[in-house]
Amino acid sequence: MSDGIQAVTMPKWGLAMDEGMVTVWLVEEGAPVAAGDELLEIETTKITNVFESPAAGTLSRRLVGEGETVPVGALLAVVAEDGAAEAEIDAFVERFRAEFAVAAEAAAESAAVEPECVEAGGRPINYLRAGTGEGIPLVLVHGFGGDLDNWLFNQPALAEHHDVVALDLPGHGRSAKDVGAGDLAFLSGTLAEFLDALGIDRAHLVGHSLGGAAVLGLALDHPKRAASLTLISPAGLGPEINRSYISGFVGAARRKEMKAVLAMLFADPGLVSRDMVEDVLKYKRLDGVSAALETIARAVFPDGRQAVSLAERLGELAVPVQVIWGRRDKIVPPAHAEALPPGLPVHMIETAGHMAHMEAAGEVNRLIGAMTG
Repeated sequence: MSDGIQAVTMPKWGLAMDEGMVTVWLVEEGAPVAAGDELLEIETTKITNVFESPAAGTLSRRLVGEGETVPVGALLAVVAEDGAAEAEIDAFVERFRAEFAVAAEAAAESAAVEPECVEAGGRPINYLRAGTGEGIPLVLVHGFGGDLDNWLFNQPALAEHHDVVALDLPGHGRSAKDVGAGDLAFLSGTLAEFLDALGIDRAHLVGHSLGGAAVLGLALDHPKRAASLTLISPAGLGPEINRSYISGFVGAARRKEMKAVLAMLFADPGLVSRDMVEDVLKYKRLDGVSAALETIARAVFPDGRQAVSLAERLGELAVPVQVIWGRRDKIVPPAHAEALPPGLPVHMIETAGHMAHMEAAGEVNRLIGAMTG
């Protein structure tokens, strides 16, 4: 590829994504952009999200129109440094498209990374591993009612520089639906057994919501196993929790009910797609899911309150810790961050809700990358 000319391509957000639709361009052709500026919105079968510019320069070409669907890796646009000649850009586009056609044919013949299963504590745990395989692994832990697909905007980006493991907690996704006592001690203990099963002695731990409380519990119980902690809208740092969300998620059985519950997770409720709702309802119909969710809810959020607060114990940790919160979080109050020890980095994302790692994936990925090196 030419110096000073950068391709903007259709990203791969999660294993199931093989194409995406450009819904709206946010930058006009010929306008200047900085690295990290929001360029366009892309719709997948899971969710709509913004895509950021990979480089600074001028948005010289927009090659896919609004409403068009193209495969993952296809050329969406070109960002070029000032002074790049039109002929150079033309040659870049032609060469990229020729190389993409060859790469797409080769990719179709190769096996994709697939989730695997390992026994931890006598229970099958579903997980997806991707990345370089070098350095200290990075482990991603979802929240209540979620699964490893919650990291579809994060794992591929982080895997460019890390060995990244995302898992389904017990009671969730494709993992065992036996959740024991269902409390934080059980969840953090299962995480330790999961790391043992994969031969991971030490990891950078990233946890969202309930997963944040679980990785914090793991780090406190097994200090040598945590290289760093990133807590995203974490549970376990204060007593309040949105009881309507917890009870609503457990009880919702119809599409309209579930859509209203899932809308609480986002600053922009329009991000809740039909496929997202259907996927959650399919999960909830699996044998053992209702009992598992009810057990966890009773143990961790009894009477609509959080059973355990670990905020005062954060000072015990001798590893780097950061907290990321969406200012518009409707599930766990961002005000819990105010009670954290002085000096602990708290990154408040003004435009995001509870799912900051989905709504502001680029920023969250940069913060995680800065923490993990």
